[in-house]
Amino acid sequence: MPLTLLSPAAAEPVTLSEMKNHLRLTDAAEDAVVASALAAATRSVEARGGLALMTQGWRLTLDARPEETLFLPIAPVTAIDAVTVSGVAVDPSAYEFAPGSPARFRPSRPWPAPQERIGGVTIDFSAGYASAGEAPPPLRQAVKLLAAHFFENREAATETRTFSVPATVDALIAPFREVRL
Repeated sequence: MPLTLLSPAAAEPVTLSEMKNHLRLTDAAEDAVVASALAAATRSVEARGGLALMTQGWRLTLDARPEETLFLPIAPVTAIDAVTVSGVAVDPSAYEFAPGSPARFRPSRPWPAPQERIGGVTIDFSAGYASAGEAPPPLRQAVKLLAAHFFENREAATETRTFSVPATVDALIAPFREVRL
């Protein structure tokens, strides 16, 4: 099930100003470094939790049409934008969708079989919070803590040092991570 980012978020869930305040920085000398750490921290929190913190467009590619309920791999999903089978649009009345976290998707009637044996079905969807204010505060705090960690530990890891995420970051993400059995 390849997942492809179609449209990245237009903004970060934490502003540069908020991050500089968190780091207690007052001048603009390191704005580029702070912005880079903020972007890296946001992507890391999203990846660790299977989340989209700000609105993004995604495409899920399948080899066959789903026969049962499919749980979409990123949360929270807000909309199904398009579904195609072999490049032909599927009528929205041919599937059911329950938004949220986890979002569920399933056909409501039979679809045609894809002509391609690999990647014949695509589901385009939107995921994420509409504004930074809607993103849960614990996730925004995880971004700030991880960005601060990246900012303070800018040197490259060596053979004796490995990258580690502060335990607090994982603890803040854990309630939002979908657990599958």
